Amino acid sequence: MTPLVAAAVLLAAVTHACWNAIAHHITDKLVGFTLISGGGTLIGLLLSPFVPVPDAEAWPYLLLSAAIHVGYYALLMKSFKLGDFGQAYPIARGTAPLVVTVLAAVFAGEVPDGWQAAGVAVSCAGLTGLALWGIRGSGRRPDWAAIGAALATGVSIAAYTVVDGLGVRASGSSMGYIAWLMILEGIAVPLYAAYRWRGELAPRLRPFALVGLVGAALSVSAYGLVLWAQTRADLAPISALRESSIIVGAAIGAIFFKERFGAPRLVAAGLMVAGIGLMLHAG
Repeated sequence: MTPLVAAAVLLAAVTHACWNAIAHHITDKLVGFTLISGGGTLIGLLLSPFVPVPDAEAWPYLLLSAAIHVGYYALLMKSFKLGDFGQAYPIARGTAPLVVTVLAAVFAGEVPDGWQAAGVAVSCAGLTGLALWGIRGSGRRPDWAAIGAALATGVSIAAYTVVDGLGVRASGSSMGYIAWLMILEGIAVPLYAAYRWRGELAPRLRPFALVGLVGAALSVSAYGLVLWAQTRADLAPISALRESSIIVGAAIGAIFFKERFGAPRLVAAGLMVAGIGLMLHAG
């Protein structure tokens, strides 16, 4: 992985954490994701006349990825509804590189070496710590519903990461692929919102329109950078580096949402970062 590719993925990590924080900040999660996903579709439509149409071989991947993204948005909304940002975001994002490592080996022929396998093991330890760090000093159990939703979100992230990694390589144009992916994936949530809030869609969206569209721009930028990087390096190391966004997400949760970030969660996050570093060493 070249320094330019690594820098692009790190920038994507920061912008991704920021748009997820925006989605979490908007109290009504459906409002937030309607604006962000619908805004992504609008951006894709604006880009599409100026970028190449993806090659025919890429379209099955585009359609499959769009379907997976619908499930991803639903799971992410559920995660943010059930759990705090500082827990849901690291679990969801931290799960992805572990699953991507397996899927990339099976479907892309990118078999991990010893360093990458060690990184997976260390990251799993950190992931377990994040999942089990519940309410400090009490006898209450962790919120397994929130943890389950976040884990399922992570699996969906891994699925679309591998599908899009293969798709963008077959597309002939990373910009064309991202434009059409945004068009296809962003339609479902606004359509559902329009059905659910018949006659009330605009009044519900209007108060959050500006911040939601900023989130959409960040979302498109973040994933566009990742797709470009996936044409220049293996999928698992890129996914691992991208999930350094867990550090940004944890900081955002503590600073802006006043969520606890105690010593156990700090250690768990450190283990996850160490695991990511091992996987990057392999890449």
